[in-house]
Amino acid sequence: MDKIKRRRDRLEMIFDILNIIRNHHNSIKPTPLLRNSNLSSQGFSEYFSELLEKELIREITDDNGRKFVTLTDKGFKYLEKYKLISGFIEEFEL
Repeated sequence: MDKIKRRRDRLEMIFDILNIIRNHHNSIKPTPLLRNSNLSSQGFSEYFSELLEKELIREITDDNGRKFVTLTDKGFKYLEKYKLISGFIEEFEL
């Protein structure tokens, strides 16, 4: 049971990070994303690296050298699927 709880929390954090990006018109600088995620710098860094590695997000640099984080198609798909799963969990009171 504890493993399931931890797993859900992790998936929930990924959802929250992706959702923050989407809610900022799919373009946010890394520092505001860190602040909005309510994670420690180290925790955020671990999630951020994993999301980049799994291609749920990408980092782009504009002509002025500023970095922005955006969702990939895979990131948008994660948000959709997460909502379906959480709806299922709520519906069946699991």
